[in-house]
Amino acid sequence: MAKEVTGIIDHRILLNFRIDPEIMDKQLPPQFTPKIVHGYAIGGICQVSLSEMRPKGMPAISGTNSHNAAHRIAVETSQGEGVYVLRRDTSSWLNTVAGGRLFPGIHSKAHFDIAQANGHYSVKITDSNNDPIMSIRGEVARELPNGSIFHSTQEVSDFFKTGNIGWSPRGNDSDFDTIELQTKEWDMEPLHLEESFSSYFSDTNKFPSGSVEFDSGMIMRNLKHSWIARDRLCDVCG
Repeated sequence: MAKEVTGIIDHRILLNFRIDPEIMDKQLPPQFTPKIVHGYAIGGICQVSLSEMRPKGMPAISGTNSHNAAHRIAVETSQGEGVYVLRRDTSSWLNTVAGGRLFPGIHSKAHFDIAQANGHYSVKITDSNNDPIMSIRGEVARELPNGSIFHSTQEVSDFFKTGNIGWSPRGNDSDFDTIELQTKEWDMEPLHLEESFSSYFSDTNKFPSGSVEFDSGMIMRNLKHSWIARDRLCDVCG
């Protein structure tokens, strides 16, 4: 399995929700507990558009481009803080084939409709049945939206910077892929959203009325980065 891939993050959009901790805890494997911020669990979707992706040491000309999304919950584990990844979607057939085999993280194929110009972003993601997964429309801003539980952009940035390790299931509840995001710079900006939708966080079977609310949108742009495979988190690894 490849240990490190590198490239450029063209943009990384974080759609954040504040969640009742007891409701969120019920949806996590026992190895994970929600990380609490001002009385709430934090979940959301990370939509990332990548370019020049290739194994470390290969030239940029050999890289590939893709759009990807991960449904994530901020968690604490015996190995420290990070995010538990509920599902991954990608525009790339290569990622669906390689994910969980050549590199950590199982991906589902999805359709991404993305447009951006002059700080304005529009993202729509649909699954293989053309059902909506996520949609947003907004623009880069200077301040967090009114009502966010975070007190400042710096607080949000620090919160997600410590959550750069992600765990995702390998097909059962006792064995998890582990991947770490590394960047040389960490510049996060608010993204004010005119429209935001998540089919997962809108599901009242998972989240009863009043148990989840939209909190904020954030964006990172034009970052050199690496994804690094780490030792798996597991109870019993075969």
